[in-house]
Amino acid sequence: MIQNQHYFHIPVMGTGHSIDSPIRVAHLGIHSVISIVDDLLCEKIRKHYSSEFNLPYKSIARSSQDGRAERITAYLNTVSDIVTQKFDDLKESPLFSDSEKDRYFHLLPDDNPLKKSYLFISSLGDKETRDQHIKDLTEKMTPGAIDVNIMAKVDALRKGTDGEPMSSEYSDASAALRGFANSKLDSSVVLSAGFNPRLYNYLAEFQDFYRDQSGKIKKKIILKVSDFRSALIQGKYMAKKGLEVAEFRIESGLNCGGHAFASDGQLLPVLLQEFRDKKDQLQKSFQPLIKSFYEAQGWDYPTDDTEVAKPRITVQGGIGTHGELQRLMEDFEVDATGWGSPFLLVPEATCVDEFTSNVLAGAGEEDLYLSGVSPLGVPFNNVRGSGSEIHTRELIEKGKPGSKCPKGFLVSNTEFTENPICTASSEYQLLKINQIEESELQQEKKERAKEKVLAKTCLCTNLGTGSLIRLEIMKPSYGRQAICPGPNIAWFDREYSLDEMVDHIYGRVESLVPEERPHMFAKEINMYVDYISELAIIAGDEDQEWKKLNKMKKNLEQGMDFCLEISATDAYSGENLESIRKTIEQQRSRLEEIFSVPA
Repeated sequence: MIQNQHYFHIPVMGTGHSIDSPIRVAHLGIHSVISIVDDLLCEKIRKHYSSEFNLPYKSIARSSQDGRAERITAYLNTVSDIVTQKFDDLKESPLFSDSEKDRYFHLLPDDNPLKKSYLFISSLGDKETRDQHIKDLTEKMTPGAIDVNIMAKVDALRKGTDGEPMSSEYSDASAALRGFANSKLDSSVVLSAGFNPRLYNYLAEFQDFYRDQSGKIKKKIILKVSDFRSALIQGKYMAKKGLEVAEFRIESGLNCGGHAFASDGQLLPVLLQEFRDKKDQLQKSFQPLIKSFYEAQGWDYPTDDTEVAKPRITVQGGIGTHGELQRLMEDFEVDATGWGSPFLLVPEATCVDEFTSNVLAGAGEEDLYLSGVSPLGVPFNNVRGSGSEIHTRELIEKGKPGSKCPKGFLVSNTEFTENPICTASSEYQLLKINQIEESELQQEKKERAKEKVLAKTCLCTNLGTGSLIRLEIMKPSYGRQAICPGPNIAWFDREYSLDEMVDHIYGRVESLVPEERPHMFAKEINMYVDYISELAIIAGDEDQEWKKLNKMKKNLEQGMDFCLEISATDAYSGENLESIRKTIEQQRSRLEEIFSVPA
């Protein structure tokens, strides 16, 4: 794994918003994650950058049997070539002349050994000694990783040109994995959105996920997990196949961008405490299984490396101040953090069009909400006023709701058809609305049901539109841009330079957010009570649903108690601990009101 010189990475954001982030920031040593869900978008972006960097380009036909994997491989190789070129150019730059090479070191955290060496060299007077130190320092520089993300459950089975179902290795997730595995990248795949045994088994088909004779793993595995139990179960599943999890990436269930996979009321601090207290258990559980697998295969396995099979622990979701970063790293002993939504307002780092950037900069807390627009049926973090929202509303007003479903990555519904279709498609929405109209529901309930159907949006296309507009591949007039920021974006109100944002993360400048911004732990509490409130309305008189809600309430109250303990500690710089106390007082009262109605 390429060493992360920073205490943060830029997570995947939609299909398009971080699709070229490595090209923008990897030469400066910053890790970022590309979505490879949309291979057709990857192909368009590859064509653009091949032209910009004078690289050879040959299109890969959509009808090609293994076209999805081939397009992904081709794009990742192109990104690798560009990053390598930019990083090599940077290393050849002179130091102490305000070059990009100087910027590389200025961006590093102050306690980074490379930065300390850089500052030491700047004080040297003897040219020969100075030049030798510069040469040594340059050899130690590393680029940021070009990591990729696969949503494990977005795994539709495809049909061949003859109309017959193709074998499982051509499923969307498997083909995407093959695209990454066949690329020249030395990086990691981030597997998110659930446990997919078929995909996990397929990992074992590629030697790059195993140690070579020198003990190095070329392609690493990062699992995004919801809790410690999930990490242990999935890690053991991998270990039995000799596969090592390099990192467990913990994300807040609700206080995040994109799809929100809510827990059963377990708050992030509670989850992090368990990981901190039991992290040694992960290595002890995995290492014997991995070693046994290697021995059974007749492969060498390192015997003197205590770090083998010891996964890193990172966290993301709603982090907004340097004080919160310190809390996570000092108190919960995480290895690094993920900062997503704030980077949507950093044009040097992400690919967001001007219209959407202005929407984000002007968005307040009331404009950011958990929506029902995703065809996956999972709550989706959204912002009001997006191009996608406007386009969806216009289609409804014209009496032509839904999408033509040009890509089909999220097809899953077989309610009306033998073959799966997408709930955001025109075909599904017209059939479903007709069914609702003919039902015996009261008119008010009919209208609510229709609203839920019509809310579904073509995320496959719309999440990539903003990047195409930003790169001038598509005209702004096309519109329909979707974006999926976390609620944290409400406190960032303009575009920022990369240096501004990194300095903010490390607490080197006046905070970019106001003092009254609620602590990330407070915001998560508030969101869970909002979520429970919505579920309570839907639950009605269903006893089983109220049992689930009571379990969530119990877990949430225990988490609040722990958060109160945190709020009583000394605050790190810029940490709004008072907001935790106030939020808990308010949200306990709300919970009592919600559950005061007899179940």
